[in-house]
Amino acid sequence: MAKYQKPDAVTTYVMNPIIAGLTKLGLSVKGSAVLSVRGRKSGEWRSTPVNPLTFNGERYLVAPRGDTQWVRNIRVSGSGRLQVGRKTTAIRVTEIPDSEKIPLLRAYFKEWKWEVGKFFDLKSADAPDAELARIAPDHPVFRIDE
Repeated sequence: MAKYQKPDAVTTYVMNPIIAGLTKLGLSVKGSAVLSVRGRKSGEWRSTPVNPLTFNGERYLVAPRGDTQWVRNIRVSGSGRLQVGRKTTAIRVTEIPDSEKIPLLRAYFKEWKWEVGKFFDLKSADAPDAELARIAPDHPVFRIDE
């Protein structure tokens, strides 16, 4: 069964709307963006704030909470939109296999630990590769192919 860490009420009703609102106004919080993906069942656009990772010249979306709704939706559609301020960019994505996630998860954890560290079963970004390989299935990663 895929791992999913449901957000609490404060995150759902306070923090995510604040971060998304600021980002849509162009006040990106340390690189945050608003990801919009069509619902796999409804076809309606669904939006959530995300923290895109730039690594070795490429951009990635990492799901710190695991198999979230946006992950399930983007797996079906393979595409979405990223918005910061008035700029919205259509994106296509490719899911990264677990065997290739180790350096990406390490970089993401190092960059965003202050915000999402509690969702990773890691003590440090310097954890051995085996520890990152152990948690890799719990954190979907997508390369952004604009």
